[in-house]
Amino acid sequence: MMLKELREEVYEANMDLVKHGLVVFTWGNASGIDRERGVFVIKPSGVDYDDLTPESLVVVDFDGNKVEGELNPSSDTPTHAYLYKVWGDKVGGIVHTHSSWAVSWAQAGRSIPAYGTTHADYFYGEIPCMRGLTAEEIEQAYELNTGVVIAEGFEGLDPVAVPGTLVRNHGPFSWGKDAAQAVYHAVVLEEVAKMATRTEAINPEAGPAPAYLLDKHYMRKHGPNAYYGQK
Repeated sequence: MMLKELREEVYEANMDLVKHGLVVFTWGNASGIDRERGVFVIKPSGVDYDDLTPESLVVVDFDGNKVEGELNPSSDTPTHAYLYKVWGDKVGGIVHTHSSWAVSWAQAGRSIPAYGTTHADYFYGEIPCMRGLTAEEIEQAYELNTGVVIAEGFEGLDPVAVPGTLVRNHGPFSWGKDAAQAVYHAVVLEEVAKMATRTEAINPEAGPAPAYLLDKHYMRKHGPNAYYGQK
């Protein structure tokens, strides 16, 4: 893929965050990777979405160093870079937002339980809430250590099967095979967070859906014998 194509894809992903109501002002970013070149494209820091163009996006390497572009990359670039490095080919696009329902769960320090089949169609199990960063981690390298904390919290989990998370007191991150799928998962995460909030408001005693039901819904979309949708 040419970098021009990747810029356009990542631009569309960032604009889709606005279209789906996941960002206010400049509160979010999407990136997409070119592993052959060892770079990724990400939104520039603090630039209003109305002013965004494919050409204004920034190309950086896996260490977060700017390779191409006049503007500074997103302040969350080290988080994206770290996850791209540690998860390898499992992830081709990453999104971070401050969408309100997901942020509410992050601020409460709670993972989102799998209450029903909507959740299970996309996330295999609860959407985990990572631990909060320590004062030392924030002082040393805040954004990099955010990626470290996410990767640490996913030890034993498959980021393909659980394509998103919450960072305590911060907000949601999601990912996918490319930037467009990362946005898709960000939308699902926000809707699931909203549904879970309402579920607990209606019935504070509600428990997660039975594992056999959750398994059925996840596997019929993503399992070896998946049959949902068209071939």
